Amino acid sequence: MKVWVNGELIDTDDSRVGAFDHGLTVGDGVFETIAVRDGRPLAVTRHLARLVRSAVALGLPAPDTGSLRTAVDEVTTAADVTDVVLRVVYTSGSGPLGSDRGDSSPTAAVLLGPAPERPPSTDVVTVPWPRNERGALVGVKTTSYAENVLALSEARRQCASEAIFANTAGNLCEGSGSNVFLVLDGRLMTPPLSAGCLAGVTRALVIERCGLDVAERDVPMTALAAAEEAFLTSATRNVQAIRRVDGRGLPRCPGPRTEEAAAAYTALQQTDPDPS
Repeated sequence: MKVWVNGELIDTDDSRVGAFDHGLTVGDGVFETIAVRDGRPLAVTRHLARLVRSAVALGLPAPDTGSLRTAVDEVTTAADVTDVVLRVVYTSGSGPLGSDRGDSSPTAAVLLGPAPERPPSTDVVTVPWPRNERGALVGVKTTSYAENVLALSEARRQCASEAIFANTAGNLCEGSGSNVFLVLDGRLMTPPLSAGCLAGVTRALVIERCGLDVAERDVPMTALAAAEEAFLTSATRNVQAIRRVDGRGLPRCPGPRTEEAAAAYTALQQTDPDPS
């Protein structure tokens, strides 16, 4: 397999990033995960646009999306499998060991890995560490993912595949790598971005392009376990039904609204793999 680093398509074993890269020493960078299905990278335009927003929010120069799009195509073409996951990483480059940045150029890379196998439904657990909806990094997809690693490890310990966070107000926020939708009193809803959740690309497409009536509304964390049905969205999960919350089964899995969302999103991917 090939990876792309700073303008070069190279063998994975030959790839190198400096030991003083700030992405390594302090997690000073941003990233995107792009699914490739049947050899086609999905929603590239939206993912690269969010990468730019994240970089600018972190105070980094905007990445060259043209070169990154070329890199995505080159890495995908060089792969010997058609269903993979790409990781686009953009860091501030080499810097001092502290939090101050140096004056080097940013590091840009496109990596490739196997696509995770996702069953139609999954179990989730809630975790006690809140997202800060007023924090400096709200909405920024940074490489500082240690909190998510810890939360997902706790979910795995409880035989679940995703950890769900509340925010500091006690409202439902997001998963460690996904957005959450739920049905209450027959109404499909999802937390608003003001709740502190990431503006997920799949989340936006489900809301904007799938013909669904979705309310963006704050709900208490306890609403998830009380939902009639619920599902997760992400680039690697697509639309995935939630079966149990903290070991308690939801009444419907998948429920009719989940099935409607999943079918509509699959149809969108097939007809328009790179929606604007």
